[in-house]
Amino acid sequence: MDDIEALKQLKARYCRTLDTKDWDGMRQIFTDDVVMDTTGSGGTLITGADTFMAFVRDNLADRVTVHHCHTPEIAITSPSTATGIWAMEDRVQWPSGRELIGFGHYHETYEKTDGTWRIRTSKLTRLRMDITEPVATYSS
Repeated sequence: MDDIEALKQLKARYCRTLDTKDWDGMRQIFTDDVVMDTTGSGGTLITGADTFMAFVRDNLADRVTVHHCHTPEIAITSPSTATGIWAMEDRVQWPSGRELIGFGHYHETYEKTDGTWRIRTSKLTRLRMDITEPVATYSS
C-alpha cells in the first residue's frame, strides 16, 4: 500500500475507533508524544497519547459521536514524515439530548516508524459549530 493510502486509512481508523469507543485501538493511532490542539475550537492543548486518551475517555465515553473526514490534502515530506489537512464534520450528542454539529479542518503531521504511520500532531480548527438544546415537551 502506498503511503498516501496508508494515511487515509489511518484517519479512517481515527474516526471509527473514536466513534465506536475502541480506546485500545485508538491509542495505536498516535505517537507516544502526540500533540493534540483543539484551542481553535474552544478546547485545550494536550501533549502525550496516554494523557489525550484519558481526556477522550473522560469526555466522550457517555456521548454518541459521529466523525467524518474527507477531501484529504496529503503531502509526503520525507520517507518517514507527512502532513495532511482534512475537512471534517462531527456530531456529538450528550445524554441530555444536547447536540453539537461542527464543521472545520484537521491540520496534522504524521510520522512513520517501523513501517507504520501514526499521528504526530493534530490541530482542529472550526468554521462553524451549531449547538442545539433538547426541546422541552409539555403535556396538558
